[in-house]
Amino acid sequence: MKEKLIRRYNAAERVNHWIVAVCFIVLAISGLAFFYPAFFWLTGVFGTPQLARIVHPFVGVVMFVGFFVQFLRYWHHNFIDREDVKWMKSVKEVLSGHEVGDIGKYNGGQKGMFWMMTLCMLGLFSTGVVIWRPYFAQYFPIDLIRVALFVHAWAALALIAGIIIHVYAAIWVRGTIRAMVEGVVTEAWAKKHHPRWFREVKARQEQEK
Repeated sequence: MKEKLIRRYNAAERVNHWIVAVCFIVLAISGLAFFYPAFFWLTGVFGTPQLARIVHPFVGVVMFVGFFVQFLRYWHHNFIDREDVKWMKSVKEVLSGHEVGDIGKYNGGQKGMFWMMTLCMLGLFSTGVVIWRPYFAQYFPIDLIRVALFVHAWAALALIAGIIIHVYAAIWVRGTIRAMVEGVVTEAWAKKHHPRWFREVKARQEQEK
């Protein structure tokens, strides 16, 4: 029997997502290499430490712009409501395979991750400008640069941890990765994990007929 599919992400959304993902990998590798001596060998991925230092901030700008586009697309889907609170309080049940609540396009965990990533991106971009040599750092006092370095490092660690959880959750919930690779999910997946969103999509489809 052929699977009934629903469009979850269009091509532009998927391309944007993977651009941000690739930028994140480049930034995580180069950032860890510079902030932690034990990982300095990772600069070899870029050929030389000097090239890694040049690449890091420019790729950071690309990632910020890409994430900003995602933010404009998805912010209105990520306000936390009562159903999301119910979901968050039942994480153990969710992890055992039993979905809780009348969930929309994103569940409570995804919404929390969205806002955490948004805060981290704002922190990384603003502090990144302050510490960016040779373009901007000379305009700021050394004490502010030191604080910016500290905040930049912790925001990066928080984002890396968040992305690890994000990837793990996508693998854990079968059918999720397909949404960002092919752009579609099965109706069964949508009914189980995002029932309110499923009803909204079906209602729009009926109106378009």
